[in-house]
Amino acid sequence: MPKSVAVRRALPTSPFKARIEAPRKHFAVGDRVTHDTYGLGRAIGVEGDSDIAVLVDFGSRRERITQPYAAMFKL
Repeated sequence: MPKSVAVRRALPTSPFKARIEAPRKHFAVGDRVTHDTYGLGRAIGVEGDSDIAVLVDFGSRRERITQPYAAMFKL
């Protein structure tokens, strides 16, 4: 008789459950964005399909924002 394999499932309250990765943010040229430090801006350049960095014009300054984009959000 073959031995059955038990499937181990993580309980929702377990401290050892697998971490869920947040979805990656993607920006395109022309996107309006807001940044926690720099304020409102517009994406004027994208490096590597926005996987590397985004060049943003905030009016008074231009900044190159790199991954992860924790402080930047698309409007």
